Amino acid sequence: MSETTTSGRFDVMALAAALPADAKAMIVDHYIADRATASARVFRVLKPVPAHYHETCDEFLYVLSGRARFWLGDPADEAEVGPGQLLVFDRRTVHAIPRLLEEPFTVLSIDAPRRAPTDITFVDPKDGTAADFMARNAEGE
Repeated sequence: MSETTTSGRFDVMALAAALPADAKAMIVDHYIADRATASARVFRVLKPVPAHYHETCDEFLYVLSGRARFWLGDPADEAEVGPGQLLVFDRRTVHAIPRLLEEPFTVLSIDAPRRAPTDITFVDPKDGTAADFMARNAEGE
């Protein structure tokens, strides 16, 4: 890991708007900060995301734009989320985005401690791998 040590002001909405509308992955993101203690990033969900969890971090997701169906912990908890809503959950909490309702669905994510790009476990391994889940640059690669 190469720690980002930049401090400053960031135009989160501009960073979100610059994310591509298409990629091979389920989401495309841009890391704003990537430190051992926490990571901050903006991401755009490009297609439904099956049930999964992250082993190493707690997540704080603030919806910037769009609308989607989201559940955490239990599929019966599925509800619509949209701009201004904050989702908070602990590591190993299973969650999913089974349906996109309005695009672009973009999120500001704070992960503590840092979430490595490879930290994703799909409940059903046939649903994908870390490479299927996230593209880490503005070109969607």
